[in-house]
Parts: sequence; C-alpha cells; structure tokens
Amino acid sequence: MTTPAPLVASDLDRTLIYSAAALHLTGPDEAAPRLLCVEVYEGRPLSYLTETAAALLTELAGRATFVPATTRTRAQYGRIRLPGPPPEFAVCANGGHLLVQGVSDPDWQRTVTDRLAAHCAPLDEIDAHLARTTDPVWLRSRRTAEDLFAYLVVERPLLPADWVADLTAWARTRGWTVSLQGRKLYVVPRPLTKSAAVAEVARRTGATGFLAAGDSLLDTDLLLAADRGWRPGHGELADTDWGAPHVTALAERGVAAGEAIVRAMVGAVGGR
Repeated sequence: MTTPAPLVASDLDRTLIYSAAALHLTGPDEAAPRLLCVEVYEGRPLSYLTETAAALLTELAGRATFVPATTRTRAQYGRIRLPGPPPEFAVCANGGHLLVQGVSDPDWQRTVTDRLAAHCAPLDEIDAHLARTTDPVWLRSRRTAEDLFAYLVVERPLLPADWVADLTAWARTRGWTVSLQGRKLYVVPRPLTKSAAVAEVARRTGATGFLAAGDSLLDTDLLLAADRGWRPGHGELADTDWGAPHVTALAERGVAAGEAIVRAMVGAVGGR
C-alpha cells in the first residue's frame, strides 16, 4: 500500500506572498533579498516572495501535496503564479471553492451551500446591514465575493474601533465572523472555513494530518486543525498574541517570515 504524500496547506497573502507595502525590508538596501514577482495586476507587479523561498517552495511541492488556502476569489487566485508545478488542489474564497486541477469541484460547492443555508443568515442581510452602517468618511468600497461573503476596503486610521466591535457582536448572532486585515475588513459565514476544505483534500488524498501556516483570524481554524503550524511575527494573530501549543510564532516579519515558513515546512516533511 502506497503511503500518501504529506499534506501542507498555507494562506497566501502576508503569509507566503507579499505586496511591496508589506515586504518589511528594514535592513540596508544592499542587503535586501532578491525577490521574485508571482502576481501581476493591471500590468503592474503586485506580489512577491524571496528567490530563496521560491526554491524552497518548489522543493516542498516535490515532497508534499501543497495546497494554497486563501480568502481570495478564484479570479484573484488565478493571477498568482507560484514557483513549482501548479497545485493539484487549492482552496479559494475561504473554503467556499475547492479547486481540483484549477476547476471548482461541484460536490464541494453543494456541500458549502447546504451548510451555509442551515447555519447562517443570508449574505443579502449582511450586505444590507453594511450598507446602512458604514460611513463614507472611512469606507472606500463595499463588495461581495463569490456570492459567499462580504468585505470592505477602509481607511484604517479613520475606522472607529467601536464600530468594528459592534459589527462583530451583531454578526456573531447571525453565524458570521469579522476579520480586519490591513485595509480590508471581511465578514464571513462561520461555517465557511479553510480547515473544512483542507480536511476534504486530506480525505481524498488519504493524508492522516497536515501542516499549516497563516497570519489572520480567518486562519485560526486551519492552524488549530493542523498537526503543526506556523504564524509570522506580523498580522492579526501576532497583534493579538494568538497562539496554540503546536503553532510556532515566528519572530520574522514581512517577506522574511514567508521564507522562514517555507523553510520550516520543508524541514518538517524531510527536506533540507
């Protein structure tokens, strides 16, 4: 009987890949790492990882089933060109879509639709509440993604903390959760999780557990479900000092944290 390959799942933005604003390059320019662009948007480079991280990620993909697990929509994920072979599985829309060789799996879509209908208020109710309560002083845009969840683009310094707290409490009673990541505030159905989609990948591949990494509140379920996990020294989880016994809190911040995470994952699956 063939032993299944190790399963490794990771968030993307601000965990493995970084915008120019999130690189956190603090040393002298001549000591900065060489960067590889992995995303272009509207003709401009948008997301990067270090060249060392790119080589490690290629090695990881050769030793394990690597699953990108992102809150991005399918279209947003489609812009990313990670090094190494294209992942057989990918999780998009925070678990709302499970891509198998680049195509959303219809059985998983039906499972998600049934779970949300049974346990959550509808998206229209959430979006209407956001339309009533947001303020143009700090709101830049209000959007829904994949007909699954809502998110706002905000001016973070102007965003009232009590408004976020009130929204969090209101959403909780309706089966939804709130996560503030940089300039984006996500309102997501509680059953819509990366961990559920990754568990489905584990079922299909025969993996008995998995490794994981992430930086935000929306990654906590993934990290808690993993056998071993890592979080960077920046982000929502670091800001709240979130932790778990099996999750390593790295000191590195920015793109250096992405490299440290991939290096740790390669070591955990038996690489260099």
